[in-house]
Amino acid sequence: MPSTSSFLQRFFGRTDPREGLRPLYHAVVGEGRQPHWYVDGAVPDTLDGRFDMIVAILAQALIRLEQLGATQESVWLTELFVDDMDGQLRQEGVGDVVVGKHVGRMMSALGGRISAYRAALTEGADFAEALRRNLYRGAGVADAAVAHVEGRLRERWTRLGCLTRDALLAGDLG
Repeated sequence: MPSTSSFLQRFFGRTDPREGLRPLYHAVVGEGRQPHWYVDGAVPDTLDGRFDMIVAILAQALIRLEQLGATQESVWLTELFVDDMDGQLRQEGVGDVVVGKHVGRMMSALGGRISAYRAALTEGADFAEALRRNLYRGAGVADAAVAHVEGRLRERWTRLGCLTRDALLAGDLG
């Protein structure tokens, strides 16, 4: 039986434009869950560590969308992220009263990381330092682990630079 929202969407002829971004968002989250980040890259396998890893990959996708002039798509992708984080917080038992504050901090973190990673990927800033500060949150971590994460993220960044807008939106993160 169709849901009420799908009935209303058909009735009014509207669909959620964010639906087209779901393949990309699912690819970002799927990539952020890959074991090598946590094993070889020593990213903490915690809620915060997984959040930080997903944000690192999401930041790359958002920066690439920006380069492609896909401003509206980057907004919709960010909205999917916010919706997902809101749901995750609620699933963890965070109450309605404070969910907004948590989501606000997450958005602030995303914005800061986009700036740091953009500077590293496009302006020559020290990527390893940005990762130590944002992904590892200043914790001591072996240089080899940081090098693994930096290397894999740089590989992805190079691949993203070769993708068309349509390929990226389809979730082809490589």
